[in-house]
This record gives sequence, structure tokens and C-alpha cells, in this order.
Amino acid sequence: MDNDDLLGFVTAVSGDTFLKVEESLGDGYVRLKVSEAERRQAKHDIRSAEDIVVELLRNARDAHAQRIFVATTRDGDRRSMTFVDDGVGIPSGMHDKVFEPRVTSKLETMVMDQWGVHGRGMALYSIRSNALEARIATSELHKGASLCVVTDASQLSERADQSTWPVIEREETGVSKVSRGPHNIIRRVVEFSLEHPGVDVYLGSPAEIVATLNAMTRDRVDASELLFCDDTSRLPVWQRPGAASDAQDLTDVAEQLALPISERTAHRILAGEIPALGSVLEHYSGSSRAGADATPDIYRDRRGLKIHHTDLAQFRGELEAAFDTIAERYYLHLKCEPKITVGKDDIRVRFEVEKED
Repeated sequence: MDNDDLLGFVTAVSGDTFLKVEESLGDGYVRLKVSEAERRQAKHDIRSAEDIVVELLRNARDAHAQRIFVATTRDGDRRSMTFVDDGVGIPSGMHDKVFEPRVTSKLETMVMDQWGVHGRGMALYSIRSNALEARIATSELHKGASLCVVTDASQLSERADQSTWPVIEREETGVSKVSRGPHNIIRRVVEFSLEHPGVDVYLGSPAEIVATLNAMTRDRVDASELLFCDDTSRLPVWQRPGAASDAQDLTDVAEQLALPISERTAHRILAGEIPALGSVLEHYSGSSRAGADATPDIYRDRRGLKIHHTDLAQFRGELEAAFDTIAERYYLHLKCEPKITVGKDDIRVRFEVEKED
């Protein structure tokens, strides 16, 4: 009997237990196989729905995303979360493989942040091991990604209070930190945003995120490009809702991004009845102790001044042209297009730059 036949015989007799063990050490002690140790570690890595949020935000950050959109809802014990980003994206052939253990794009880099080490190739494997569903809804290289996770609150815990926003206070050093509040999904997103102010993070329901993607795309992309875009897959993932021609089309595109909405909701979005969200940090702007006495008003920056998307696009182009003078003089490059935030009583512009080597 050769080794393969012997392995098959022992497996048939002893079941899966044999497959977990590399070596029996006697007295009830065994050395686990790497695969089994990884499986157990993966279950340990994710203790709550909030842990999943942190891992997926870090994944998007490491994919060089400048915008991350987080949609989350709960129906009974079923929690659905969708993360859309404008990062480098995942090739179609890797959509399932990225959930296997030790699969990572970070061969030479590993990130240490306030949540620990990231880059072991275990995050997505750990998430799928603890979730009812974890999948890449859609992604292509250089076009960003949409990733969907569904959990069962009876199996994977989450904080009972998922509606309270945390309090932010500025320390003596001038750095803003979360000072108190439940350790819920919102707090994890706010903490991440404070640590990475160069990344705009948006948090809301699927309908609010679809409305935000639609509005932001129409603000930033020339209307003629969207009008004649018969194939939305040519666009970056996050811009596809902005190219929808009607409510049914918007519903279909949203479904492809794992952002399910009804056709009635799509009509409301196109009619402007569901406003676009501001970023998480914009919810706190204008207050030195934001959130201390009330939940931030997530629509505050949309109630006052409004500027048409074509004027914003023209303004953005003029800002880039004006920046060229400084760029040439000080050897700078724009990392991305100028970010314009229209507030209730102000217009803020942020240039993200890098120096020439």
C-alpha cells in the first residue's frame, strides 16, 4: 500500500480529525497542521462585526483608496455591509483567491497601526471564516472594488448601540481623538478617518451611499461622458451609479455593487430627495467638541450653499491650472484632483501633494 492509499484509508477510518494533525506527541498532545492552525487563528482574528469594518477599511487604505464608501444595514440578526472604494482594484481571476489564507498583494510591505499588524494575507480569510457571506461584488484592476459581507449577530457579536456617534475632542497637541462613545461601527469608521484624514470615508445606508456615488460622479465627470456611456463597466466602480440613465438602470447598477435599492428609492435618488452624504469628518466640522451633546447632522453641509456640478467641474479645472505655478516653483505634484467641499457657509479646497524626488 503506497502513501496515498494509506492516507486515504486512515482518513476514511478516522474522519477529518486526522487531517488536522501533523504529528501526535503523546499524552493527548498533537502538533496541528498549518492549515488547521490558520483556520483556528482566523476564527480568533475576528471577534465582532466592528472588527470586520476595521479590516476592510485597512484593506482599502492599503489599496491606495482616496475614497471609501461604507453601506450597512441590519434586518433581524442579519447584518449586511458593503465597502466601495476607488483603490487599485482586484483582477477578476483573484476574486475568490483573495479569501484564501496567506494570499496578499503586500509581498514587501506590512503595516503596523493602532489595530496591529496588517499584511499577513489573513484578513479576508478571517472574515469569510466568521461571516455568512463574504465576496467581491465587482472589481477590476485600476477601477476600484465593491466588497460585500453578511454576518449573523447571533453568531458574531456587535455592539447593541449602533446609532450613537462618538465624541471627538482635540488634545493639547492639536490632534483630534475619539474621547468617548460606544465601540460600534460608527466609532470604528470615525477612528479610521481621524488616523487617515487624506482618505474620505462615507458611512450610511445603501440608499444614502448610492445617492452619494451618483451625486459625486455627476459633480466630477463631464455630463457628455456619462450621457454616451452605454457600458458602465468601463467606468471606475464608484462612478457607475452616476451613469445610470433611469431608475431601473440605477437599481441594476446598484445591485451589481451589492447596494440593493428598490426602483422607488432609485426614483427618489434621481429626483434629489435623498441627499448625498458628507464624509465622516465633515459631519464634525465647525465644532471644537463635536458630538458632545448631539448626534452630528449628516446633511448639514448640503442645506445651505449649493453649486451646480458643471460649475464645480470648471472650478476644479481652474484650481489645477492655478496650482501649476506653485508646483513648478516648489517641485510638487498633485496626488489627485483638488477636493472641493461645499459647506453651509463656506467652500473648502484641499490639495494633496507629493514632492519630487
